[in-house]
Amino acid sequence: MEFLSVKKENYVATVTFNRPPANALASSVLKELDAVLAELEVDRDVRVLIIHGEGKFFSAGADIKEFTTIETAEDFSELAKKGQEVFERIEQYPKPVIAAIHGAALGGGLELAMACHIRFATESAKLGLPELQLGIIPGFAGSQRLTRYVGVAKALEMMLTSEPITGKEAYQAGLVNHVVKEEELLEKAYELAAKIAAKSPLSVKAVIELAYMNKNSSFQEGCEKEANLFGQLFQSADAKEGIQAFIEKRKPNFKGE
Repeated sequence: MEFLSVKKENYVATVTFNRPPANALASSVLKELDAVLAELEVDRDVRVLIIHGEGKFFSAGADIKEFTTIETAEDFSELAKKGQEVFERIEQYPKPVIAAIHGAALGGGLELAMACHIRFATESAKLGLPELQLGIIPGFAGSQRLTRYVGVAKALEMMLTSEPITGKEAYQAGLVNHVVKEEELLEKAYELAAKIAAKSPLSVKAVIELAYMNKNSSFQEGCEKEANLFGQLFQSADAKEGIQAFIEKRKPNFKGE
């Protein structure tokens, strides 16, 4: 791999972007990310992913230089659709994906972070969608996910001014789950990942699917899906192990079966 590295330990895979100076998300980087996601999805030794950026930034956005090589509106739209597809894959991923944000998550970088299931940010990290500064708009579903997390008014303010908010402000706005000191970023992300990795992969996958059903389904449809999955999981070996472990007052050993 040219732009990404993967480290696996204790059922957690850390996916690190390394494309100096700002980990810009060029098409080649997104293609590599898509390949890594495909590989880790079927890896039984990986139950949680952490996405992180090497160097000073998480990701400072899309590759603006690449924009200058695109000649038609159709090709520009196609670039956006490809990015949206990769980020939608992350949101629908059967294993939890945690973004560990430091430095800056701007433009495509924030759009990537918002596609992840859980977000950590350092207190001084900068998060924003500054595309209007370039006379364009977010293209990787940023306008849709930002409004979902912080509400229409706050999302409009962030996009229309192009001004980023700090990690601390992002936490207050509900955009990130946790705000931490920079030196504790990966440590805290690993602590949470370890708690999740101890759960049954089958029930984790089901909960992720249910949590995002409200994007395209009604409350009643979500409840029906929950009841169906509840019944299916009850027959799993993991459910039998979990219930038996509770009765025996010990920690369960889930195997994803």
